[in-house]
Amino acid sequence: MEQRIKSCLDKGDPRAAFDLLVRLYQDKVYRLSLAILGDPGRAEDSAQEAFLRIWKGLGGFRAQSTLSTWIYSVARNTALTALQSTSLHRTHSLEEPSIRIAAEDYRQECAAPARAGFDVSALVNQLPARYAQVIRLYYMEERSYDEVARLLDIPMGTVKTLLHRARNELATALARSTVKGG
Repeated sequence: MEQRIKSCLDKGDPRAAFDLLVRLYQDKVYRLSLAILGDPGRAEDSAQEAFLRIWKGLGGFRAQSTLSTWIYSVARNTALTALQSTSLHRTHSLEEPSIRIAAEDYRQECAAPARAGFDVSALVNQLPARYAQVIRLYYMEERSYDEVARLLDIPMGTVKTLLHRARNELATALARSTVKGG
């Protein structure tokens, strides 16, 4: 399919190339946006914005990287820009061992609040943007360290550091919600 897209571009038919590109990548771009943003509505908007940017840049694509790499890069950057524009940056430094349990339970988000008495999703949404991204990608999307590093274009060691700090932030939030809840 990528070969057909490149063929359309070579023939000077960017519209046909774009139509093929959207069919091939729309679900993947949306899922990447959702993993970063954590909100289906915002992910749709971000995916749409990414495809607008791809359309505008398609004529200038020179195959210095694979088409999929370029598309994912545009989608990632678009979602990160959307995340930065609306996120609140709050930090806390209390370490809490129980956060590992909460982070692991994130995959079973529906069962976690009833069993543990707190809403893990709400706690993740309160995290600084970079922490929420790695938590969503690693736990919710079940991506490996390598995949998270590639998707966010950061070193694997940074992914591990961000996950560690995110768990600590979740511990702080969990401790606060436990104190409030009683």
